[in-house]
Amino acid sequence: AVGRSDVESGLNPGAEQCGGRDGTLLLPEVRRAPQQHGDRLGLFTKPLDRRSRTARSNARYRRLQNLLYNVLERPRTWAFTYHGFVFLLVFGCLVLSVLSTIPEHATLASHCLFILEFVMIVVFGLEFIVRVWAAGCCCRYRGWMGRARFVRKPFCVIDILVLIASVAVIAAGTQQNIFATSALRSLRFLQILRMVRMDRRGGTWKLLGSVVYAHSKELITAWYIGFLVLIFSSFLVYLVEKDSNVQFATYADALWWGTITLTTIGYGDKTPTTWLGRLLSAGFALLGISFFALPAGILGSGFALKVQEQHRQKHFEKRRHPAASLIQAAWRFYSTDGSRTYLGATWRFYESILSPLRKDQGEA
Repeated sequence: AVGRSDVESGLNPGAEQCGGRDGTLLLPEVRRAPQQHGDRLGLFTKPLDRRSRTARSNARYRRLQNLLYNVLERPRTWAFTYHGFVFLLVFGCLVLSVLSTIPEHATLASHCLFILEFVMIVVFGLEFIVRVWAAGCCCRYRGWMGRARFVRKPFCVIDILVLIASVAVIAAGTQQNIFATSALRSLRFLQILRMVRMDRRGGTWKLLGSVVYAHSKELITAWYIGFLVLIFSSFLVYLVEKDSNVQFATYADALWWGTITLTTIGYGDKTPTTWLGRLLSAGFALLGISFFALPAGILGSGFALKVQEQHRQKHFEKRRHPAASLIQAAWRFYSTDGSRTYLGATWRFYESILSPLRKDQGEA
C-alpha cells in the first residue's frame, strides 16, 4: 500500500534534500545561490536577480519604442508640434522650389533651397531610421522580416524616393555640374510627395474612398449620362460645323470643344460660327452641365453625411463606458435585493467561500 508519506514524497521529488514533506510541488533543479557580498537585497531581504534588471530594461525599451511609434505614426496632442514643424519645412521647400524657377529670385532661392534640402535630408533620414526601429513595438513588424514588411508600405516607399531624389540634387549642386543640376532640377518637385506623406494614416483617402464607395451607383449613373451627352453633342456640332469652320475639322476637335464647354471651363479656342451650331451648343450646354455638375453635389452630400456619422460615432464612444457602468450598477442593485431570492449575483459565490475564512481569522 502506498502511504501518505510516499504520496507526499512523490509530489515533492527531492523533498528529503529540501528538508520538508509538505506535499507541495517544487522544482528540484532550481537551487538558491548563496548570497554574495554586495548583492542588492529586496523588500524581504532576498537578493535581487539580475533577470529583474533585464526585465526592467526591456520594459523601458518597449515603452520608448511605443512612445516613438505613437508620436510618428499615431500623433496625439503634443506630438502634433513635431508634425507641424515638418509641415513648415516641406511647405517652405515647396515655396523655394517655385521661386527658383523665377529668374528674378532664382539665385537667392536656389541658395536657400540648397541649405533647406540638406536640413531636410538630415531630419527625414533620422526620422526614417527611428520610424523603422520604433515599428518593432508592433508584433507584425518585429524582426528583419517585419521591418522589411514595414519598409514596403506606400508611405515608406515615398520617403525612400524623396530621400534619394534629395541626395541626388544635393550631390549635383555640390559638384557645380550645370548639366546635372538642370537635369535633376525637376526632382525638386518631389516635395509634392512630401505633402502626401503628411497624412500617414491615410484618413483623407479612406474618407474619400468610403464616400465614393457608398455613392458609387449614383456617381456611375451621372457620369454615364454625362458621357452620352458629350458624345452626341460633339458629334452633332461636328456635322454642322465641319464644312464651314476649320476649327472643327475632325471629330477629335469637336470632342475637345464639348469637354471644355460642358465642364464650364470655356477656353474659347474653338467656337461654332453657324446659327445652327450655336443653337445646338446652347441646348447641349444647358442639358449637359446639369449632369456634369451632379457628381460634385453627390460627393459634397456624401462627405457631409460621412462627417456627421463620424461625429455620432465619437459621441457614442464617449457615452459607451458611462452607460456600461450605469447598467452594471443598476444590475448589482437589482440582484442584491433581499426580496429577490431567485436571483444569484456573481459575487455571492466568492462571498460564500470567503465568509468562513474571515470567521476563522476573526476567531484567531
